[in-house]
Amino acid sequence: MLKIGLIGFGFMGRMHFDNYVRLAEEGKQVKVVAICDIAIETLKNAKAGGNMATAQETYDLSGYALYDSVDKMLAGEELDMIDITLPTTLHADLTCELLEKGYHVFCEKPMARRSDEARRMVETAERTGRKLQIGQCLRFWPAYEYLKACVEDGRYGAVKGGYFYRGSHAPAGWFLNGDLSGGALLDMHIHDTDIVNWLFGKPERVSTIGRNVIPGSGFDVASTHYGFADGKVVNAQVDWTLEGDFGFEMGFRVNFDGANIILGKDGLTVNPKDAAGFQPELADNDGYYGELLSFSNAILNDEAVAVCTPESTLATLEIVEAEQQSAERGGEWVKL
Repeated sequence: MLKIGLIGFGFMGRMHFDNYVRLAEEGKQVKVVAICDIAIETLKNAKAGGNMATAQETYDLSGYALYDSVDKMLAGEELDMIDITLPTTLHADLTCELLEKGYHVFCEKPMARRSDEARRMVETAERTGRKLQIGQCLRFWPAYEYLKACVEDGRYGAVKGGYFYRGSHAPAGWFLNGDLSGGALLDMHIHDTDIVNWLFGKPERVSTIGRNVIPGSGFDVASTHYGFADGKVVNAQVDWTLEGDFGFEMGFRVNFDGANIILGKDGLTVNPKDAAGFQPELADNDGYYGELLSFSNAILNDEAVAVCTPESTLATLEIVEAEQQSAERGGEWVKL
């Protein structure tokens, strides 16, 4: 049985909690034993906001050990794995400390506030022999998994171009302090940067136009072009200033030699060049479920983390840092 300690019980902590419950109900050998949050007494009876709905508004945590201190939780429980859903600036130090103590660690995205911190996380995992995975959940989202398969097996030929996007209303709290969150580029846009990296590898250069709308929050609206040696045209856009009842939306359009694949509000559609368009059958789960299933299986089966390696998510963070530099220079191309 994989005994898990969950650190952080805000929106993302609850999203992870929901999926651990589902995994256990499906017979997987995983169990959340303890939950830690400095405000656990308040949060256990409060709602958590986010751009997606959690399974419940409030939670009955009477069957779990609750802590307001990480040290107390580690001293009081026998745990195999720690799941970190804390603000970005807390990721690196805590992850490395836990790896050094012998725990496997799942850490939410972004991997760290800076790439040098993320590199330390990679090196610590390698040295300690503990498993580390970052929550770049789109790699496990069925529509993006389907796109990845099409890129890898070449069923529709080479990619000519691609466009990725996501947008929502502005977040609240510490997210609007750009020094802490990295703004929309690091907190939200990194999902699409990671998909570009995962699908096509690290680009040779990037050019980003960004705009600050909310004072002090960093770049809130941005558009990046990724330069690749084969000339394919790839762009990703982010906007977290969409007000009113817009809600949240993500999607893509990728054009191959023999088809285009589009993810929009109506789902995933494939439009082959010489056949009728269709909607492929996809797994009935989201990326949060997929990433936690994948990581728990890697631990239980003593297998390497394969889909979302720490080295690859470090590379994604390095790309975002180049995008930040480009935006600060008015869109100048920055080499990687």
